Amino acid sequence: MERRDFLKISAAGVAIAVSPALLNIELRAEDGGLFKSYNKVLLIDENGEALRFSKLKNEQAYIFNYPYVSTPSMMINLQDTTSKDVTLKSADGETYLWKGGVGKGGTLVAYTAICSHQLTHPTPDTNFITYSGHNKTMSCDRTGVIVCASHLSAFDPKKGGGCIAGPANDPMASIILEVDDKDQIWAVAVLGPDKFHKYFKAFKDEFKEYYGGKRKAKKLTVDEAEALPIENYSTEVVPV
Repeated sequence: MERRDFLKISAAGVAIAVSPALLNIELRAEDGGLFKSYNKVLLIDENGEALRFSKLKNEQAYIFNYPYVSTPSMMINLQDTTSKDVTLKSADGETYLWKGGVGKGGTLVAYTAICSHQLTHPTPDTNFITYSGHNKTMSCDRTGVIVCASHLSAFDPKKGGGCIAGPANDPMASIILEVDDKDQIWAVAVLGPDKFHKYFKAFKDEFKEYYGGKRKAKKLTVDEAEALPIENYSTEVVPV
């Protein structure tokens, strides 16, 4: 595994190895839920094969559904290393620490593809959330940002998904990824403001159309999640 274990002293006075994910759960158990572990899910391609970090193209964005079967997330293999240990703050004033990208070079990141402003998100028909790559957008004079076409909120994927333009007050929640010793990519947790409750309340008709109802839409993703290039996930991607 790429991640390193930390040492923690047990009640018996013995040093034991604790993974960073478990350490974060303990440290953030009372911070308002800004870190929450979910099922460990393998990201696969359209052929059912495991995605390999070394095979990802730089600046290519992928959409996969995690931590629930109806909640889209965006993964990007950035061209450059991200910032590290970025302190972010929610609209409620809670702060949390984003450790940075993973994979060789620290370039791989993922975020919930649900805009923190008014919950705009990709569907199989239309996608209003895009990654600008090398292009500039109408929302800010920068490249390499995640942009919501609804109200032009822009988020910085190199700095934990913090909002850098537009009306959004919250950062985009980060999907915690791991790259294992087989070069496979796993989604394991969510860090940041949780919009899932509001999301599930707001889109009942959509859940019925795409997932067979709200109950099925609220099921957790288990074992595997198909990650598609952003241009293949939706029939139409709205430009920004």
